[in-house]
Amino acid sequence: MTDSRVFPALPDASWARVLCVVAHPDDMEYGTSAAVATWTARGVDVTYLLLTKGEAGMQRPPEEVGPLRAGEQHQACASVGVHNLRILDHADGMLMPTLELRRDIARVIRQVRPDAVVTANFDVEAYGGLNQADHRAAGLATVDAVRDADNTWVFRELADDEGLPKWHTSALLVAGHPVATHAVAVDEQAVAASVASLEHHQAYLADLPGHPKPADFIPQILAQGGAAAGTGHAVLFRVYDLGGFASSTDDDA
Repeated sequence: MTDSRVFPALPDASWARVLCVVAHPDDMEYGTSAAVATWTARGVDVTYLLLTKGEAGMQRPPEEVGPLRAGEQHQACASVGVHNLRILDHADGMLMPTLELRRDIARVIRQVRPDAVVTANFDVEAYGGLNQADHRAAGLATVDAVRDADNTWVFRELADDEGLPKWHTSALLVAGHPVATHAVAVDEQAVAASVASLEHHQAYLADLPGHPKPADFIPQILAQGGAAAGTGHAVLFRVYDLGGFASSTDDDA
């Protein structure tokens, strides 16, 4: 649940590149992909970085599940205009915010050079219950990696051996945060694209007994965001200003 304020629009008009960092295939598809569809429709280059293959998320052998979920994620990305999908090989269900993970994320930040990085809620309590361990580790590692990517003296091998100089990201956006600060208004086309993005995880959803159909709840989530933003549909984010974030409001982020 978000607070009772009316959230200002995210001042993202100047953004050219956005990097989304999450733990698993499907993590972006629970409404956040509507913002992605909105960005890509106006020409923003959005990259997805998945830290695991999601191979422990189904009742099938992991060696079968990993490629299956990667295929579904590629289809989900295509439905919202994302053409750059990167999937790392960290173990699903055992993700930890280690130096290795931070370096892997920092490397991609330096490669992509995003204006903003998006991640998902990494609180212990989230989404009506206890947050999954990988979600928590992914968010913490992303917070640190954004700073690491902008520090000359952290992971010096990225510059010295890989030719990746430091990069400053202006803002960190956390989707699904209970205390949002900004909203991205999305139209009906983006809502439909978001629904389709989750529907592409067909095999995964079929393995979850009782999971509602995406069309039955994604539009509701986005309509709730819209009500909080004074528009039809919206995706809400908590925004952390890392220096250079062009905010048109005086709200603390």
